Amino acid sequence: MNSQMKKYFIILIVLFPLLSKAQENLEAIQQKLTETDPDQVTWSLQDCINYAALNNLTVLDAQLDASSAAVNYKQSKQQRLPNLTGSASESYSRGYSIDPITSNYVNQDIFSTSTSLNTSITLFQGSQLNNQIDQNALLLDQSALFIEEAKNNITLSLTEAYLQALYYKEAIAVAQNTLAGSQQESKIAKSRYDAGAIAKKDYSDALSQEASNNYELIQAQNSYEAQLLLLRQLLELEPETNFDIVDPDINYNGSTLLLDKVNVYHNALNTLPEIAASKLDIDISEKDLEIAKGAYLPTLSLTGSLGSGYTSIQDMSFTDQFDINFNQRLGLSLSVPIFNRGQTKANVQNAKINIEKANIALRTQEKELYNKVETAWRNARSSQEQLLAAEAARNAAKDSYELAQKQYEVGAINTTDLVLTQNTYSNAEQNYIQAKYLGILYAQLLQFYQGNEIKL
Repeated sequence: MNSQMKKYFIILIVLFPLLSKAQENLEAIQQKLTETDPDQVTWSLQDCINYAALNNLTVLDAQLDASSAAVNYKQSKQQRLPNLTGSASESYSRGYSIDPITSNYVNQDIFSTSTSLNTSITLFQGSQLNNQIDQNALLLDQSALFIEEAKNNITLSLTEAYLQALYYKEAIAVAQNTLAGSQQESKIAKSRYDAGAIAKKDYSDALSQEASNNYELIQAQNSYEAQLLLLRQLLELEPETNFDIVDPDINYNGSTLLLDKVNVYHNALNTLPEIAASKLDIDISEKDLEIAKGAYLPTLSLTGSLGSGYTSIQDMSFTDQFDINFNQRLGLSLSVPIFNRGQTKANVQNAKINIEKANIALRTQEKELYNKVETAWRNARSSQEQLLAAEAARNAAKDSYELAQKQYEVGAINTTDLVLTQNTYSNAEQNYIQAKYLGILYAQLLQFYQGNEIKL
């Protein structure tokens, strides 16, 4: 053993305990979130979507799964590389035994030191390594689709919650106007009651209607606050966050042209990430089959080692013995599967079953998607018709209520008749704004299924 090789070998032995403690540094999982300020007071729908894409827990969980998939993909590629292990041992034996260094039978106390470096590399394993790498690459691609699916789901939830909040916000305005009208009518009723023009019952009916309208206002305000709480939770904001929504200028009259639902469905098939992820499930299952089949084939490995040692029965120095006892080994290892109690056959059969299950899962998801598109399309069409009917009913009820107010002021009708027309108008107004926001929601859903962004 020349001095240069001896030097490298001793350095490796010394550094081995340190190398065994080294760990691979992972990339940072989460980037700094700076796109949307959580302390802002009023949020648009787009602000909510942008912030939730970075902060929602479901999205963050999907991103962590993607990070894990990236680690697994990188590790599977490194399986092609040779491994390297080092060992060192110190032993003492007494009595008749075999010297671990010289292999001689001796009957005396032995102190021995052994060191070695071992390596092996898989040359062939039924293409299982390559198929595992390909499968992990598919899983990495699928994890990116799961992130997009999580973002889409939170976008849809935010859109529905935001439109519901807008509905409650407009309902508050309606309730305030109704209350203002009933307060004015109570003043008129009091004047007429004080003048003896109406009975106490009519005056009491006016006060009762005012109290009822005030209750409706409080209920609308509570519903709005509850909806803002839901939005805070979807955005992962703290409960004490000062939060309100922007009231966008929406000019929706229900006249949007509806596209053919079959075309919408086919666009959704080509754009939604959950469909692409289900298709990848089939490819992933097919890779499982290839990996299982690889177990039928032999495994060929190349192995090598370096070693040396010291024993107390030799009358030489530690350094001289390490030089003399230095050995090198290189070998090929072939492992041929003959019988493993049917394990490989069972793995192959299960892999084939999983492929069929993945195909069924894809078809099931496509059916569910069509049902969603069909429902959204049907509801969009229905909401357009309902909006037109609700608008006509609201306009007629408004005219009737305004006429009844004038009649009430001159004493042409009693309080009961006025209350009836006011309630009719209030209900018609509520039905109109409900039909409007439902129409907006379903129209946005159809845009989403076509791969377009949701915008208000």
